[in-house]
Amino acid sequence: MKDERGLYYYPDPADRKTRVYVMQVAEEVHFRIWRSDHPEVWDRHGWVPFSAIEQAARMYRDMGRESDPMLLYDISVAKVLLREA
Repeated sequence: MKDERGLYYYPDPADRKTRVYVMQVAEEVHFRIWRSDHPEVWDRHGWVPFSAIEQAARMYRDMGRESDPMLLYDISVAKVLLREA
């Protein structure tokens, strides 16, 4: 899907409040979150390269945290969106 902010997908199809936007920067996919109930998230957090998300996920696992950022950022979906755009 696409709107004025760019290409996006819903990480949870049942939750239309959260969108994950994607863009290609050189050879890497970047992600950015928008939430209708917290629009300030878009302003506070910029585009994040997938490699940084992978690194954060490793750190979370190493710290024993149960949350997994990889559940929100889907590289396969992002690549399909970018290819079809």
